[in-house]
Formats: sequence, C-alpha cells, structure tokens
Amino acid sequence: MGEQIKTLQSWIDRAQSICFFTGAGVSTESGIPDFRSQNGLYKKNLSFVDVVSRPYFERDPNQFWPLFKEIFRIKLLNEYKPNKGHQFIAELESRGKQVRVITQNIDGLHQEAGSKHVYEIHGTIKYAHCPKCKTRYDLAHMNAHATPKCQIISKNKQPCDTILKPNVVLFGDSIHQFEEAVQAALSSDLFIVLGSSLEVTPINQIPLLVQRKGTIPMVIINLSSTYYDDMFDLVIQEPIGATLSAL
Repeated sequence: MGEQIKTLQSWIDRAQSICFFTGAGVSTESGIPDFRSQNGLYKKNLSFVDVVSRPYFERDPNQFWPLFKEIFRIKLLNEYKPNKGHQFIAELESRGKQVRVITQNIDGLHQEAGSKHVYEIHGTIKYAHCPKCKTRYDLAHMNAHATPKCQIISKNKQPCDTILKPNVVLFGDSIHQFEEAVQAALSSDLFIVLGSSLEVTPINQIPLLVQRKGTIPMVIINLSSTYYDDMFDLVIQEPIGATLSAL
C-alpha cells in the first residue's frame, strides 16, 4: 500500500478543492451497523425496504415508528462518535482546503466532526418534522414518544397532533440535494469515494459524471471491490481509518 499512499498524499497536497463521497463503510468504523444488511429480521416478516418506505409510513405510521426506531437504533445514536475518517475530512477543511462531502449516511457524524459543507443525499436520522405544519423535532422528542406527534398548538387552541415523519429519505421519496452534490463533484480537483459499494441509484451516477468530465483524479477506498473500480485512477482495498491515518 506504500506507493498508493504516496500517490494519494501527493494528489491531496496538490488539490485545493476536494470532494468526498462517503457510504456505509465510513459509519461502520464508528460501530454503526450497515442497516441494509438486516433484511428479514423485522416483525411481521417485513424487510428493510418494506419498513423504510413512504407507502408503509403513510399506511400505518403507528406501526412504522417502532420498527423504524428498532432498525436505526435511535436510542443509541448519541453514543456513536466520529472516527478517523470523519476527522481526517474535517481536518483538511480546517487547514484551508475547500472540502465538500456527499454522503449516503444519515447519522450526522460528518457535521459532528466539524465538516461544514455536507450534502446529506438520504437525509438525516437526527430530526423529524410535521408533514402538516413543517415544525422540526429532534432525537429527544422522537425517543420520548412511541409514536412522535407534533405538539404545536394552533390558533384555535387545538394541538396539531400530526404524526411526525423522519427526515430520512424513505423508499418512494425523492433524494435530497442531488444537483448541488453533482456540482460539488464536478467542480472539485480531486474526487474520493470512501466506504461505498456504489450500488445505490441514482447517487452512484455521480462518479460516472466525474469520470465523463475526464479531468478529475478519482480515488476509491473500500474494503471490497466494486463494479465501478475500473473507472477510478486509484483503488485502495483497505480500512478507511488505517489508510487515512497513514497519510
């Protein structure tokens, strides 16, 4: 890995604007499970896709919320902390690099580490909102109620009482900030994928667009090979924290 590290170091040193594209592999190094791997473990024989979907939320929100909380371990979220991968990215920004992060993760750890420009394509687990009045609620409120509801009192003194929707992009929802993320990737001097198998559409189209531009060095650091490895200039199949710590 020595020569690969030297190459990556030189590219990072030379780049002024760096775009990171991060997936579940970054969060798992903080102890957060890859939620998608838990298919079939839920009550009533529902899969991940069945539960974490807009139709299921709209059909039965009272059943949706306990399963959603179980899948995403909401009560444990505050115990997870940024790891060396998150910290490395934030430190580059603190040292004057223009850093943009496109993330598939919903845990908010990039922001907790100090990154200021994060595109949360799949939303965030840290908040929920009222579909009716758009009031935002935090994790404490979600954890305090089996089925969290809006507590805003209307002008006629009646509580809103609408069941909240998590700020996570459910199956059937539109992804967030896609156009902004594409622009961030295409305007960078260096594009680095961390911990993503690039299997989720349409977000996996972003590396294809970067490759099509043809002028931006592309790096992927992931424990296993991906279908898209051939498009990258540098492929490192090692743990993210160990790789970035070597820089």
